[in-house]
Amino acid sequence: MPVKLDQVPAAALRPMPLRLWRWLMALLPCVAVGLGLTLWKGDGALAQEPLKFWLFALGLPVLAWGLLLGLRLLVFLGAQSAADGWDRAREAELSRLMRRGRRSQQILAVSLRTALDVGDEGSGLLNGGSAIRVRSSWQGGSVRHSRLVVDEALLPEEQLGGQLAAVLGDLAVVLAKLPADKPLALLLETSSAIEEQRLVEAWTEAWRLSGIQQATTRLEGAGLAVIDHWLDRRIDDRALLLVVAYQFAPESVEGSAETVVGLLFGNRLTQSTITPMAYLHRPEAVDKGATESLGRSLQQALDWVPLAASQITAVWKAGSDAAGDPLITQAFDKAGLPVSASKELHDLDAALGHAGCATPWLAIAAATESVRAGGGPQFICSGEGSERVWAWCSVVMPPAV
Repeated sequence: MPVKLDQVPAAALRPMPLRLWRWLMALLPCVAVGLGLTLWKGDGALAQEPLKFWLFALGLPVLAWGLLLGLRLLVFLGAQSAADGWDRAREAELSRLMRRGRRSQQILAVSLRTALDVGDEGSGLLNGGSAIRVRSSWQGGSVRHSRLVVDEALLPEEQLGGQLAAVLGDLAVVLAKLPADKPLALLLETSSAIEEQRLVEAWTEAWRLSGIQQATTRLEGAGLAVIDHWLDRRIDDRALLLVVAYQFAPESVEGSAETVVGLLFGNRLTQSTITPMAYLHRPEAVDKGATESLGRSLQQALDWVPLAASQITAVWKAGSDAAGDPLITQAFDKAGLPVSASKELHDLDAALGHAGCATPWLAIAAATESVRAGGGPQFICSGEGSERVWAWCSVVMPPAV
């Protein structure tokens, strides 16, 4: 579940300190009242016994004043001790949440296929390449979108199988460095109008061709919520997280992007065989319908690293709807992210189109490729479009930082 620091109760209210000068001033009326009552109620015999007279006139008022002062002091010390205990518990909870919030995952391998088809996808995106244009779609007709390089002699599911096999083959090279009994958790996200059974067959054949030896366990969930959950529940797990996401032959072609993305994540506590390419820090959700949530989530994502906005070298934006796009740009500028130059802000929607369920993974893969090319810390804002979450903010860090 998301780490919400703003839900930690506030610090305890401190008790009002004792003002000694007020108590000293209160002593005078007490003495005056005691003296007056003694003179008024005392008989003649009392006047003949000075010690007894002054005991009633001064001693009893001072004793009562001292008892009240002592009682007030005990109440103050008790409230102070309770406040100290509350604040210690609060600090311990904040420290626990900060440690949990600042968890990250190793990015061990990346494979990316887009319509740029330049061999090095990351380089094409970094250089401002664009592949979205009016072209024929798999449904027929011409619409504005980006499409993977296709072989018209092959069926759509065969074309997809080839792309999946290429991505899995890249990941298999890294997985071959690990023992065959290394557990793998697999998240497969798909978006396609192709019949489900044909998609399953394409995936099964691509997996067979990849030669990956590790046994896999399928995960439920979607998007960066899976990463958030993994960091909470499985940070000390021996298993690696394998994410494969694609959008191919989508139902809605206008403005879409065909892409196949593969990512391999490892846990810092349990994986030391493979040198990480980069680190993905905890993603922060932007709640739907709360405009102030964007700036808050953006800053929290930076704080999880921790990192100043001025240290970010590139910003990746993907999956934002037309209405929300200005809000994202304003939030970037307000936070001080380096988006003044086009080379620092990479709009994947403008370069490729909307990649559907593959959007967040495409952004992470592109940012990781940028790190591999020598770039510094990368900031990502990727749309989700679920009922509760509008977007996710996260940071990809070079391994040496």
